[in-house]
Amino acid sequence: MENVVLIIHLLLALGLIAVVLLQRSEGGGLGMGGGGGGGAMTGRAAATALSKITWVLAIAFIATSITLTVLAAQKSGRSSITDSLIPSTQDSTPDAPTSPLGNDLLPPSSGENAPLVPSAN
Repeated sequence: MENVVLIIHLLLALGLIAVVLLQRSEGGGLGMGGGGGGGAMTGRAAATALSKITWVLAIAFIATSITLTVLAAQKSGRSSITDSLIPSTQDSTPDAPTSPLGNDLLPPSSGENAPLVPSAN
């Protein structure tokens, strides 16, 4: 079901892009194209077939977006992404942090021939 809605969603997106690119410019946006003079001072133009198709595709696109969101929410089963990142510690008691041994923190004594530079092993 989700794949079918996703394919319809992608086809609607491509159709919406194509219809918007086919429409005539309303003047001044990019400085090119027609627009028919007057701009904001003229009355509202009659809705063309392309504008009606744009509205239908936009409404269908929003509907499929909401449908995909609902399907994803049902599929998640009320789990959070943090549940997969943080291991469950409810069953066991947390371990106490271990401190490093004191011998590793001290510099070597004067009688030792150990290098003072840490090794990269």
